[in-house]
Amino acid sequence: MKTRDKIILASLELFNERGERNVTTNHIAAHLAISPGNLYYHFRNKSDIIYEIFLEYEKLVDYYLDIPEDRAMTVEDMMFYLESVFDGLWSYRFFHRDLEYLLDSDPRLRQDYREFTNRCLKAIHRIFEKLAEAGIIEAQPEDLRTAMSLNVWLVVTNWMAFLKTAHAKETYANLTINELKQGIYQVLTLEVPYLTSGYRDQVLALREKYRPTLPDRNESETSG
Repeated sequence: MKTRDKIILASLELFNERGERNVTTNHIAAHLAISPGNLYYHFRNKSDIIYEIFLEYEKLVDYYLDIPEDRAMTVEDMMFYLESVFDGLWSYRFFHRDLEYLLDSDPRLRQDYREFTNRCLKAIHRIFEKLAEAGIIEAQPEDLRTAMSLNVWLVVTNWMAFLKTAHAKETYANLTINELKQGIYQVLTLEVPYLTSGYRDQVLALREKYRPTLPDRNESETSG
């Protein structure tokens, strides 16, 4: 593996484990047992490394959301998209921990992320169209489909932050992939009112696999 690729992989590992703000280029170089000068030969600064990591994440999500147009969509397709997107969130979880800060720190990243968001919203919109064409959900007016697409995006990109605030005593280092994937339950819940009778039970059963294990409000009040 080339040194440049090793730097990207090591940086991603350290950012995920410790948080991007707690990792310097010196930390990355030491982790790889290379000199800082060698690292700077490949990347001018940490922002350049983060930008390259985002480009990899962007390509991964674009690949996951490549929607087949030559056949009808299935429930299995829908679950694949959800599982894959949340797998991507897990693999690049540092990025969504401090997204606003990262975007404010790099104009290139801010512009590219805006375009990335627009592509994802269009893909989600198309998924809802295809689900309706397949008879899995009821057909929706354009404005409702657009609003639902945005709601799905908001759940996906903010679920990690919600888990952090819901478990106030924990840190992101304590987060598990199973907890992260409980966000799928929330996404599927958005679809429940529009499921057709032929698919309702199947989707509800699949949704149940991801039911969140967050503390119940009544239990919290009792323990308090």
